[in-house]
Amino acid sequence: MIVRLIAHTDNADAICAAAGNSCYSSRPAHEILEDVDSDRVLSRIVGMGHHSVIEHAVFTFSVEGVSRALTHQLVRHRMASYSQQSQRYVSMSEPSFVTPHTVEGSGDAMKVFEDTMKVIWEAYAKLEAMGIPAEDARYLLPNGCTTNITITMNARELLHFFSLRCCNRAQWEIREMADRMLEICLETSPVIFKNAGPPCVRGPCPEGKLSCGSPRRR
Repeated sequence: MIVRLIAHTDNADAICAAAGNSCYSSRPAHEILEDVDSDRVLSRIVGMGHHSVIEHAVFTFSVEGVSRALTHQLVRHRMASYSQQSQRYVSMSEPSFVTPHTVEGSGDAMKVFEDTMKVIWEAYAKLEAMGIPAEDARYLLPNGCTTNITITMNARELLHFFSLRCCNRAQWEIREMADRMLEICLETSPVIFKNAGPPCVRGPCPEGKLSCGSPRRR
């Protein structure tokens, strides 16, 4: 899995803080931007629940080498934009798939997994050789088949995404991706994302009896 930030709002912390302060000032945001205290302003405004101000910050990630199982979960976050590698137009002739850690940890399971993947890709290649178009041959391909995807979210949606997908109860692959995205966001906009992550970063776990029982992660 490779996660890269390929575009983002420059000076996002200050821009969002200036936008928030402009709601309570006779001065426009471009004037407030010159001397705004991003940490103080955003802590106050976002702390009051006014999360719309951080929608002015937008982040675009390029992610490669993740499974279709991951992207099926990812696109449920609807306040975002996605562009995913097409299996209609891109031939999957070379075997490429994600192997779960639980499978990697068992020799017997690994053999079953790899043997099955070999059969799938051999069948896929045979269909293509028979003239079956890739868009139809792909019906054989598994959820573990790798894909590349471009993700654009504003900061408000990212906070929601991190709250759900950085949790220990999230599925392991999308959690690994979310953790990497959060690391990048913290480097880029430390004020906006200083309390980002699973709910246990900010207070008690809301999962009740389903809680993992771990202490706060950060």
